[in-house]
Formats: sequence, structure tokens, C-alpha cells
Amino acid sequence: MNLFNGKTVTVILLSVLLLGVLYCYMYQSYRVVPLEQEVVRPDSSLKYTQPSIVQGRTDVVTVTPWLAPVVWEGTFNPVLLDSIYKSKNISIAATVFAVGKYTMFLKDFLETAEQHFFVGFRVHIYVFTDRPNEVPQVKLAAGRQLTVRSVPSSKRWQEISARRMELIQTLIEEKLRNHADYIFCLDVDSKFHGRWGTESLGGMVAVVHPGYYRDSRSRFPYERRPKSRAYVAHGEGDFYYCGGAFGGVLHEVHLLAKTCRSNFEADAKEGIEAAWQEESHLNRYMWINKPSKVLSPEYLWQDFKSRNPEIHIIRFSGVVKNYAEIRPNA
Repeated sequence: MNLFNGKTVTVILLSVLLLGVLYCYMYQSYRVVPLEQEVVRPDSSLKYTQPSIVQGRTDVVTVTPWLAPVVWEGTFNPVLLDSIYKSKNISIAATVFAVGKYTMFLKDFLETAEQHFFVGFRVHIYVFTDRPNEVPQVKLAAGRQLTVRSVPSSKRWQEISARRMELIQTLIEEKLRNHADYIFCLDVDSKFHGRWGTESLGGMVAVVHPGYYRDSRSRFPYERRPKSRAYVAHGEGDFYYCGGAFGGVLHEVHLLAKTCRSNFEADAKEGIEAAWQEESHLNRYMWINKPSKVLSPEYLWQDFKSRNPEIHIIRFSGVVKNYAEIRPNA
């Protein structure tokens, strides 16, 4: 005599299925996560003001149309951010180019970087110069290093500017892979005035140029000749970004530098030099490949400019100088 009819079998199968689902749920809820997969959380002892999504800066835009954050003073909590990244034990590389008389700016750059640039984190600054004997001795905090790399001199400042992408690409390929998490490429004729820290970290990070951030894009000094690979047509483009400050994770900056170098060299073979050398190529690249984080003009102001009301702090700024004295062909 058959003890099980079709209805009974169905009930049994459904019961087994439900028990299996319940077991999986309980296993996932209570299983121990291996150490290497643990989620890093901020220090539970940290005390900070409750975050809000309905209050904050209303005088500036804090997110781009492609949903990248725009970093301004008052849009982040430095203590909380530092606690998150400290536990990750990150390392930051920075490049700075001091060719010819530009070595005169190194002392201020390096000393103020010690005071403000990723303080408390592992930092390795690479100085590219044709005058290694003029690199000043600066006392570095624990975990911070400085390496001098020799480069040839040049009779044209445009050539010095244009070669930076090649040198950044080579540095990443030869030295930085597996030795740094992020890299920032900065102008030497500038100095730090305030914190530049973990709030600036991202995949590809751009800095909005202080000279054009209030202007219509029709006034941006993009390369406008269609024959150049740095070309940005009228009516196109997002912001005008600085060539003197950009960065991000290693592989993103490597791709940017490699692409800009390739495009620059292809232009040169056809007798074309973009309006603002590597800055023009960088702006073309970042129009097509949107940055994942945008830093406000706080991150590269100009000392000769008066501070606008929305600039609550100047973090990094180009110093006043006489180009006729320091550029070989000014």
C-alpha cells in the first residue's frame, strides 16, 4: 500500500526547501568572517557631530552632474575620514618638478607639505630636478620620505611642462606599483596653507582652476583646434581643471599620464603643441573620463587673487613670481 500520495510528497519537499533556506540564512548571519575580509570601521570611540543630509553648504555646489563629490571646507569631517583611512595603512606618493631656477620654491613647498599634506600618513615625495645639489634638507616626520630623481635641463619651459606626464608614467611603472596606493602631482611654485588630507582621496581626482571656476565654459582656455588631440569644441567640457594639481589611485593616474603623453607625442609629430601643453591634454582626458572626485579651488588658489566669499580656507596656493626671472624662455 502506498503510504505517500502526491500531495504528501509536495508538502515534504517544500518543508525540506524551507529548512534549507533557514539554515543558509542562519549560517550567513552567524558565521565568522575571515580576518582578511573584515570590514574596516571607524574607531567606535570617536565623537563627532551627527551627519545631516538636509543641512550644509548652500553657497556652493557639492556634487557634479555625474554625482562626483566636490570638496569644499564644511562638507566633510576630517577626524572621521582620517580614522577610516588610518586603519587601511595607506601610502601616498607625490611628484614635484623643480627644473632650472624653480628649485628656489622647493624649501617652502617641502616645509609646508610637512605641516599640512597628509599629516600622520605614510608619504613619499619624489622631486624631479636637473639641480639635485640645490634640493634643501628638510626634516621629515616618521613615515615620510623624499627621493630626488635627476632629469635633463630644457631651454623651453613648455618642454618641461610637457614631459611631466612621461615622467609620472615611468615613475609609476618603475617604482610605485605595489609601493603606493595614491599619487598626487603638484606644482613646486606653490605652498600649503591648510590641511590637504584624506578628504581628497578618490579614483581620479581633479582640481578646479581658480581662475575660471566662476566663468562660462566659453571662456575656458581649452585647446580649440580640431587637429589637436587635446581639442575640446565650443559648447563642450565641464570645468577647467588645473594641470598643477591632480591625482588619484595609482592605476587611474597611470592611465591618464600614459594617454596624455601618447596624445602629446602624436600631436608633436604633426607639429602641434596644445595651448597649455599637458594641462590641455589633461582637460580633454577628464572631459571624456570624468573624475570621481573634484576638489574646489581651495586646493590650488593663486596668491595674487583676493579670496572670494565661498573660499573659506586656502589649502594650497601658487606663489607670486616673476616668470621672466625663472623661465628660460619667458
